[in-house]
Amino acid sequence: MANISIGKAWEEAVAFITREAALLFPVALLFVALPGLIVQEMTPPELQAWFAQPKVDAIPVMPPGFALAMLLGIVIIWFGSLALFALALRPGISVGEALRLSFARLPVLIGTALLVVAAIVAFVVLIALLGAVFSLASQQAAAVMGLLLGTAAVVIIFFVSVRLVLLNPVVIDTRAGVIESLRRAWSLTRGHFWRLLGFLLIVMLLSTLVGAAAQVIVGLLGGLLAGPEGARLAGGIASAAVSAVIQVYLLVMLARLYRQASAD
Repeated sequence: MANISIGKAWEEAVAFITREAALLFPVALLFVALPGLIVQEMTPPELQAWFAQPKVDAIPVMPPGFALAMLLGIVIIWFGSLALFALALRPGISVGEALRLSFARLPVLIGTALLVVAAIVAFVVLIALLGAVFSLASQQAAAVMGLLLGTAAVVIIFFVSVRLVLLNPVVIDTRAGVIESLRRAWSLTRGHFWRLLGFLLIVMLLSTLVGAAAQVIVGLLGGLLAGPEGARLAGGIASAAVSAVIQVYLLVMLARLYRQASAD
């Protein structure tokens, strides 16, 4: 098992991004930030509120075509992420070559996502069945068991997400299929869970704080110039731009961590 160093990955990422910023940031803005912003602007307020606090018994009606647009946005973001990983993992590659490689490997990434989602859905269905069985005994037992099973589901999904955090670099850097890519990504993170978890939590916290600050500050300026609607749009654009910058640093660091973990 190879050692990984977050500090070394950070130093290498900063040096690489400083050198290749002209290639990385346009791809991130066009294929990561812009699709996310478009989907966000298409999302009605009641649906945004439900995403923030989901309730099974109060699911709002989605506008026609919204689910398809959201799915298309996710696929485009995956495509952009793979292209960024290609640029980070293959020095000297052009943007055009990175985009073509990303397009060629995108079906594998979609296949891994479908397989993981199917496994998660099967797990959730199993939990629901167990909850139904316990509800036959007593309402109190069902409530306690439902809480325990729900917590277990969240923990397991979170654990799997961390263990598969190197899946994208595996997909873009190899010719492996769906199953082999999942197996390879899982094996590379063996023994590194807590270090990767800490790293991802710090990035998530930083992204949330910086994105919120940019959204508020730029939103206030936009509000002064164009009223409430201008404030909302300006804040959304600022948040998307900050998210793109952080995504570039995150993905390049993950590429460096992948190289460390896959070293013989």
